[in-house]
Amino acid sequence: MKALMSSVIIPWQPPPQKPRIPVVCCSTINGSSSSSSEVNLQSSQPQECKSSNDEEPKQSEIWRLFREAQKNILHLNQHRLKALEDLNKINIEKQLLVDRIEQLELEKQTAVAKPHDRLSMFWELLLRIDSMVLMGMITTGEASNLRRLVMDHKVSVAEVFNDTLQKSDAEILAELRHFSERNQRNGFHIVHVCTEMAPLVSVGSLASYVTGLSCALQRKGHLVEVILPKYSNLDLNEVQGLQEIEAECYSYFNGQLHGNRIWTGVVYGIGVTLIQPLYYSSFFNRERVYGYPDDFERFTYFSRASLDYIVKSGKQPDVIHIHNWETAIIGPLFWDIIVKQGLEGTRVLLTCHDLNSQCLEHPEKLALCGLDPARLHRPDRLQDTTKAHLVNVLKGGVVYSNKVVIMSSIRSKGRVIHSLSYGLDHTLNIHKNKVVIAPCGFDNSTWDPSTDKFLPQQYGVKHMKGKAVCKAALQQHLGFSEHASTILVGCIFSEVSDVDLENLRAVFRKARRIDVQFIIKGIRKISSVNKLGLLHEPLKDKNVRFIDGHDEKQSHLIFAGSDIILCQSFHDPVLQVPLKALKYGAAPIAVNSNDDGFRNFVEHDYETTNFSRFISSTFGNMSITQALDEIRNNPSKWKRKIMDAMEMDFSWDAECCDIHASAYTAVKNL
Repeated sequence: MKALMSSVIIPWQPPPQKPRIPVVCCSTINGSSSSSSEVNLQSSQPQECKSSNDEEPKQSEIWRLFREAQKNILHLNQHRLKALEDLNKINIEKQLLVDRIEQLELEKQTAVAKPHDRLSMFWELLLRIDSMVLMGMITTGEASNLRRLVMDHKVSVAEVFNDTLQKSDAEILAELRHFSERNQRNGFHIVHVCTEMAPLVSVGSLASYVTGLSCALQRKGHLVEVILPKYSNLDLNEVQGLQEIEAECYSYFNGQLHGNRIWTGVVYGIGVTLIQPLYYSSFFNRERVYGYPDDFERFTYFSRASLDYIVKSGKQPDVIHIHNWETAIIGPLFWDIIVKQGLEGTRVLLTCHDLNSQCLEHPEKLALCGLDPARLHRPDRLQDTTKAHLVNVLKGGVVYSNKVVIMSSIRSKGRVIHSLSYGLDHTLNIHKNKVVIAPCGFDNSTWDPSTDKFLPQQYGVKHMKGKAVCKAALQQHLGFSEHASTILVGCIFSEVSDVDLENLRAVFRKARRIDVQFIIKGIRKISSVNKLGLLHEPLKDKNVRFIDGHDEKQSHLIFAGSDIILCQSFHDPVLQVPLKALKYGAAPIAVNSNDDGFRNFVEHDYETTNFSRFISSTFGNMSITQALDEIRNNPSKWKRKIMDAMEMDFSWDAECCDIHASAYTAVKNL
């Protein structure tokens, strides 16, 4: 408004006229100038000289022009005022539109976050029940009943207890006791006791497995929680509602009871409990997770503390799910010591991710956690098959678990037991009826081309145009010539062996005869790939690019833009390259394959996974040369094969989750 007021034109008023000064004229007489005495001062006469007569028309013209300019300025000012009003109106409309967009975006975020927030609240309530038990407010029996009550009424509980964090334990307990109606429970209660969980702590494949499987199981109606050591280097950014329970939880170790701090929180909708030793505080206050001389003591302490916490908190899970040798000691601990402390209905399931890591120790060390060495140092229990003077911790987990799941995406049960068990073949063969094979999965909420936020254009089986856009974008990004007919081959590795290097050289030599572009990417975030540097000099070419380092957006674009993805193995639980390649419409080809294909890729007379059978019938026996030939010579067949692969579901929610759910059902029926 100040700008508008300052621009208003005030009508012009002429200044007051000054008194006219008499004009002195010099008259001439007879053609000559008169003398000074003859100068005639004509002050009272109306006569003026000629110059005075010319001045009035000029002044009139000036006034006319001035008045005309004044009218023009007034006219322009009116237009300016109108333009400012229009601009102000546009700005108001723009702000209203921006406010509406922000409102819609907020509603969208709220809609997306609502299920997650509900699940987080649900877990906050369950963890508060744990706190009530440790504080002595309720008995373990009542705690078990309250947990069942909450589990049976997830939806209605979310509405009634929507402000859990703002209420005291006493207030929540009073409301829970009034929340009486129950429905029949359908899902299982599973407690993972493990040493890794993404994104809190990730070393190998265990971290993504625990998180991926837990989320998938909860989506199917099961209740899943995780118990971890409280490492000093945990990434706690994704933990919601992290809090310390105001009561110490004691556990047995080395002949004494030792106090532990208990922390609880929620990660991706999964309830998480962190155990922090007090006396043995150095156990998990280290730079690395594994690789210390006292690893047996560290993880045996954690395993016993986890079981003691489960008992004291009144939990009665259907299944305690343990992982690798680090928590395999829970098998004998549970059945020899813990089961009679109110867990008669609980069963134990062991998952093995690496049969080569077994942990051999002297038998007397078993006494640290309360076990009887003489009772367990026997051939049918923990005694190692090869080194009979030692106990084998992983073997003990196999013997004492009700079910054993071995993670292998492509190997059959028979192949694993007889050829890939690293000395455990005798034990696994005795217990083969409780052994099952399960494939790894991947996170299809992050890795899905139809929803991928990193891609220049999303795509799916029914609308593949976006893949061509991604291919062109990848070629442009890497400085390749942009030709749709050029075959783009991506290679993503974590570790590179000498065999891999030689196979890569052979692949490049064969492909140079065809119009092929190669992208070789090393993931330093996971493992050093310095050996890839050995390929730089011999493979310098306009159609080869080397990329090193972790770049999430770039990784997504490589999968989306590539026609073929070279992988080290079809069993890739860490990078999950084959699974992601299939989802993004790129053919996974093993770099260590040859023109003769895989021999006995699948033993058809033994148990195998759906993933193994699918890969065997499509890309498992295919070399890079055969793949390039089929793309060139039979494009329609190739396209059909790619689209069939994209329609398959190999995420955590699919076969991996189903096999574990079946295993839980089997052990509960024992």
